Amino acid sequence: MDGISRIEGTAFCQTASGSVQYEWSRDQKERTDESMQEIQEFAHTVIDNVEKVIVGKRAAIEMLMVALLCEGHVLIEDVPGVGKTMLARAMAVSLGCSFKRLQCTPDLLPNDVTGVSIYNQKTGQFEFRPGPAFVNILLTDEINRATPRTQSALLECMGEQQITVDGVTRPLERPFLVMATQNPIEYEGTFPLPEAQLDRFLMRLHLGYPSLTDERQILFNLRRVHPIEELEQAVDGKRLLELQRQVWEIHVDETIQDYIVRLVQATREHRDLALGASPRGSLALFKTAQALAAIRGRDYVLPDDVKLLVPLTLSHRLIINPESALRGKTAQRVLGEVVEKVELDIGELR
Repeated sequence: MDGISRIEGTAFCQTASGSVQYEWSRDQKERTDESMQEIQEFAHTVIDNVEKVIVGKRAAIEMLMVALLCEGHVLIEDVPGVGKTMLARAMAVSLGCSFKRLQCTPDLLPNDVTGVSIYNQKTGQFEFRPGPAFVNILLTDEINRATPRTQSALLECMGEQQITVDGVTRPLERPFLVMATQNPIEYEGTFPLPEAQLDRFLMRLHLGYPSLTDERQILFNLRRVHPIEELEQAVDGKRLLELQRQVWEIHVDETIQDYIVRLVQATREHRDLALGASPRGSLALFKTAQALAAIRGRDYVLPDDVKLLVPLTLSHRLIINPESALRGKTAQRVLGEVVEKVELDIGELR
């Protein structure tokens, strides 16, 4: 457990970033331990089940599980054929949740996403036909091929978990996850996502190509039937709602909270950035750190959790200055500089 020791109500945890001190009470410890163990068992069961289909990408699956526990949404930016759609399908099957795939094209309309009211001649009334957004896990494939008008139809879905059509607001099913994909190589005929929508995504992930060993295993697994066809439900997805509330109980020390705020503040002051991360970025880093700690069997957040999540939760929220972009600066490089520059102030041990 990362070298933790407890003495008279104080926990001292040795991490790669140094020794961090936490105040704790026995009652608080017992409550969070039970919640943490429940979250860890649930998450690992789902991750192990998804790995039967998605080989060698446990880290990405773990981060998708983090997003689900945080009620967030994920943007996957990668080349075609690396398993983005299969990842979403496998996650939905493992949770026993409903799943729909929306292929984005330039002629896709907002009503094709949210639904439409159709006049029924027999009853003389308009009837609402729900769109694909009324689902637990929605895969919006190649989201940057949809027009800005259609992309904006997802804003209310992602931000408020509801849809308003013809003046009537309808709540979406929970849990609700939008998993959007886009090809980072081919930009012809695409519409880049505006900053307002990019900021709605909790994190941006990259799957990448499999290793030589993993690709051999993929070929072996596909020798008869695709593993997704034989995949079975592993957990009750409805339990996610309770686990999402329990994530808030994971302890985040004041020193870690201050570290998160100073990291985000540093992006707003960096000379290579035209736009830094918003307060929504701070909250995303805070919440994902709690979920990651629980999945990894801890009832407290470590500085290393925050450092791991910085590029995943903040990179898509930054805008590089044109001059800096010409010099080869990227959001990932800037965040690396920020993490290296901002120090963790652990105060004095009492």
